[in-house]
Amino acid sequence: MEPETTRPRPVLTTGSVLPEDADRAALVARVHSPEWDGPCVAAVRGEHVVDLTAIAPTVSDLMERHDAAAVVREADGGHVWRLDELVEAPKDRRDVPHLLTPIDLQVIKAAGVTFARSLLERVIEERTGGDPAQAARVRARIGQVVGGTIDGIRPGSPEADKAKELLVAEGLWSQYLEVGIGPDPEVFTKAPVLSAVGSGADIGVLGASVWNNPEPEVVLVVDSRGQVRGATLGNDVNLRDIEGRSALLLSRAKDNNASCAIGPFIRLLDEGFDLDTVRGLDIDLRIDGSDGYVLHGSSSMREISRDVLDLVAATHGPHHQYPDGSVLFTGTLFAPTEDRQAPGAGFTHEYGDVVRISSPRLGTLINTVIPSELAAPWTFGVRALMHSLARRGVL
Repeated sequence: MEPETTRPRPVLTTGSVLPEDADRAALVARVHSPEWDGPCVAAVRGEHVVDLTAIAPTVSDLMERHDAAAVVREADGGHVWRLDELVEAPKDRRDVPHLLTPIDLQVIKAAGVTFARSLLERVIEERTGGDPAQAARVRARIGQVVGGTIDGIRPGSPEADKAKELLVAEGLWSQYLEVGIGPDPEVFTKAPVLSAVGSGADIGVLGASVWNNPEPEVVLVVDSRGQVRGATLGNDVNLRDIEGRSALLLSRAKDNNASCAIGPFIRLLDEGFDLDTVRGLDIDLRIDGSDGYVLHGSSSMREISRDVLDLVAATHGPHHQYPDGSVLFTGTLFAPTEDRQAPGAGFTHEYGDVVRISSPRLGTLINTVIPSELAAPWTFGVRALMHSLARRGVL
């Protein structure tokens, strides 16, 4: 991938980012305020966004309230912005109000290989040692032996044990299959607190990577008690070549500047949007290259191999707590195999790609791919947030 020095920015509008039933949704946003040189917790109410920072200084605080949905819908707030102006504002300027990722102090966790189709692609990465030129050959071999062996298997079940025996006998057992159909899921820390970017921002791919793709996912928002309070969308960028060389390079593959996008809003659970709704969400992906390239993909949470509450329990419980809450990427079904740069090499990003991840009940997360090394430096951390809130007298 060659860096794009100039590239058209995606055009964001309220219609392109809001859920289709936004008038019935309790939507949480964060807004950068030039006045305070920091973020405001806010509620989306029709054409307006209302500052709730005096009521809940952080989104983490808001998630701790049992009446969070009522607060978002009804509480008196402070400053009011026009939603369209926030959506359309540039995301790289600190002198204009604009939307940020809707999370703040929550630890950013991710579950891996939770869908059978993408699970096999992880095995392919491992077998090729991260070499995309070998992908087609290894994919054919894996397909011949594994086929539908793992489809529909409940992880950790007797059927899963039998499948493991078969794959071991064929010499195809893998650490990815272990976490895919074994008793324990893969859960890792995706990115540091406050490092995620929101909709409209650039998303980073490490310059050293030559085989990579987006990972469109539903992201659960969990409070300090381990209760799911809402959901949003995320892009858990995947560097297939680097992780394929060694699973011990997971941190290098996953945690880079601007490599975690979450947004556009948190949709709180309520009577019209509950966990069963989350379990049935469909996710669409569209990639538009600056060269006219277009890729479509789709997935459904109905195909996930582990229930979302099982993933939460593997993350938060007697073994581990998160006093400021957490967000949890639930995994992706999307693993593109369509050739882009060379026959048999499969898909990889080009700089300037515009990635749209959407779901009718959650809206659309839109980001433009650039090298992580050229993304805006991450400078606003926990100290800066605390100083900004202290200046406002809300702590």
